[in-house]
Amino acid sequence: MEKNCLTKPSKRPVAWGEIKLLLLDCDGVLTDGRIIYGEARQELKHFHGHDGMGFLLLKYTEMQTGVITGRKSEALERRCSDLHIQHLHQGVHNKLQCLDELLAKLNLDYRHVVYMGDDWNDVPVMRKVAFSATPADAQPDVQKIADWVAEHNGGHGAVRDLINHILVHKGIYEKTVKLYLEDIC
Repeated sequence: MEKNCLTKPSKRPVAWGEIKLLLLDCDGVLTDGRIIYGEARQELKHFHGHDGMGFLLLKYTEMQTGVITGRKSEALERRCSDLHIQHLHQGVHNKLQCLDELLAKLNLDYRHVVYMGDDWNDVPVMRKVAFSATPADAQPDVQKIADWVAEHNGGHGAVRDLINHILVHKGIYEKTVKLYLEDIC
């Protein structure tokens, strides 16, 4: 039987307790997809504070985080450093191959991964992982392949929507928020 990459794959139900890794695309997911060029090869990206708070909450869990993106950006390096995102892979042509290498390194497999992407280059990963998501403004045909679509657009809180979704389904949302608030109060 021929594999049809344009349809939603059949997957087993998500075992949320087994989810250990959140991976994201950058442009159109962590950002609104706009790429602004400045002088001296400067590249600007817009990130959203709500997404950043989501990553701060994840620090109080055992989940790891990462970004796999086709572009290279100093702005993304800085954002990942600021948010303590452990795994950053830039300039990646084959995201599925990159994922396979990362999973081997971490001794994990697809059932441990949630991935958010927004376009065709994300589909091979989305079809393999335990749970796939897109921002509200992702390409419509890619949304049809995803397991879940965020309420917000990329770069406007979509990642935070997903982080909240994960924490709720893992049954640790309130505990995680409480740990965060105890730490800052």
